[in-house]
Amino acid sequence: MGAMVDPKLINRPPVTAFITQNSIPPLPRTPSRPGNRPRALWPPLDFTLGSLACCGACVFTNPLEVVKTRLQLQGELQARGSYHQHYRGVLQALWLVGRTDGLRGLQKGLTAGLLYQALMNGVRLSFYSYTQVSGISDVPGGNVASGAAAGALGAFIASPAYLVKTHLQAQAVEAIAVGHQHNHQGISSAFATIYRREGVAGLWRGVNGAVPRVMVGSAAQLATFSSAKQWFTHTQWFSPDSWLVALMAAMVSGVAVAITMTPFDVISTRLYNQPVDELRKGRFYTGFLDCLVKVSRTEGVLGLYKGMGPVFMRLAPHTVLSMLLWDVMRQKALQHHAL
Repeated sequence: MGAMVDPKLINRPPVTAFITQNSIPPLPRTPSRPGNRPRALWPPLDFTLGSLACCGACVFTNPLEVVKTRLQLQGELQARGSYHQHYRGVLQALWLVGRTDGLRGLQKGLTAGLLYQALMNGVRLSFYSYTQVSGISDVPGGNVASGAAAGALGAFIASPAYLVKTHLQAQAVEAIAVGHQHNHQGISSAFATIYRREGVAGLWRGVNGAVPRVMVGSAAQLATFSSAKQWFTHTQWFSPDSWLVALMAAMVSGVAVAITMTPFDVISTRLYNQPVDELRKGRFYTGFLDCLVKVSRTEGVLGLYKGMGPVFMRLAPHTVLSMLLWDVMRQKALQHHAL
């Protein structure tokens, strides 16, 4: 007769005598970050990288900014066909400015432009980086809201530099002059003249047009750049660390910015360049909405898209260059200076 088997041992799973490799949960190689958020940089370094990236782009695109300003001021508050057109397109305008004002004329306002780019984009990009690190941009709509808030802050702080830049870029010899001519002798003279004539508040005249302009542009630029970069990374067409990912994302971003920003850009240029009366009030427009209505009524809806060609030709390469430089420099910095 066989040996009796304890009923308690029937159907009992076998005891593992040792721990297999598969039974050990894998350990993370690096400390996890909530939501895989980007790493942070020292804020002054983050500010500097954003400033340098956009200043580098500004040097190459400033001639297009000069032409864009002239086209946007041409025929101000005049019906289409009722004024002489000095500037008839991007290439013709570049040739005309270069022939009349010389090569230096194509870089008018460059110093003020560099100051504006350094202040506005240093603040804007570093603030946006903070929203990504803190997780604010992860909530629904957070990307767009963060970009808009970053743009509004940067535009407000850098508004005096944009004011002077617009004045200087609008200045031309009488034969090709458009818009009001402020006749500043240079960037220092412009700041001193505006302060002496209008006080501190005068340096921020036109900011009510600049803030919505940069809010819209910044929201479109940063939101599309971040989303497009994630998409190109996910497709694995390029190496995740390749600069081509940033380049392709910046190209998508440049198109989005040019389309959404042009009407706001026209209004901003008009508000900044208008003359003021004895009460320090604008002679042409009282504010953003007044400018929008007057331009639409006298110049038609297409008046809000004046300078669309140079806006696109300037914003697209500027976005590509600035976003590419910023992303590449920031990735290098994160390898050695991440917090």
